[in-house]
Amino acid sequence: MEFSSKLIEKAVNEMAQLPGIGKRTALRLVLHILKQPKEQATFLAQALVNMREEIKYCNSCHNISDREICEICSNSNRNHQIICVVEDIRDVMAIENTGQFRGIYHVLGGKISPIDGVGPSQLTINTLVEKAKLGQVTEIIFALSSTMEGDTTNFYIYKQIANLPIIVSTIARGIAVGDELEYADEVTLGRSILQRVPFEKSLKTN
Repeated sequence: MEFSSKLIEKAVNEMAQLPGIGKRTALRLVLHILKQPKEQATFLAQALVNMREEIKYCNSCHNISDREICEICSNSNRNHQIICVVEDIRDVMAIENTGQFRGIYHVLGGKISPIDGVGPSQLTINTLVEKAKLGQVTEIIFALSSTMEGDTTNFYIYKQIANLPIIVSTIARGIAVGDELEYADEVTLGRSILQRVPFEKSLKTN
């Protein structure tokens, strides 16, 4: 792709690094921004800079937040005795959109995948286990994607907390095996949360 401007070329190359954005789409976005008033481009650039510099991760659940403790964890109306374990921030958003879960979350930051060099120490599993050992948690719900890596992560955490007096459950398999949680429709995902099953039962059926 030939460019008549090095400035446009650089902007396109940077935009094309975003997931799902090819060079042609990046060019359309850059040209669209170029047509907007300068103030609009400044607002966009400043919003991205502010987000990158000022965003925080909740000290309790590791969700993205504007404060040290996120709005979900600081909400006294949530059930803090039930923790829903998810892979990343997008899964929190997906489950929240269902309106069916009133507990709190724990964001692992990924899932165990030896092939990709991701082990338990790269995730926030230790803080989850420590939280469970405090004795205030009554149930932990596994809501990871139905993949081999997701199941491996579930089982690893389960072994870490198996001796604790905590109900360990997993979302019902309304989510197709191999599907990522964030792509499930809200109705199916909501039912999977409500119809969760004991984790031990899921081990026997897999």
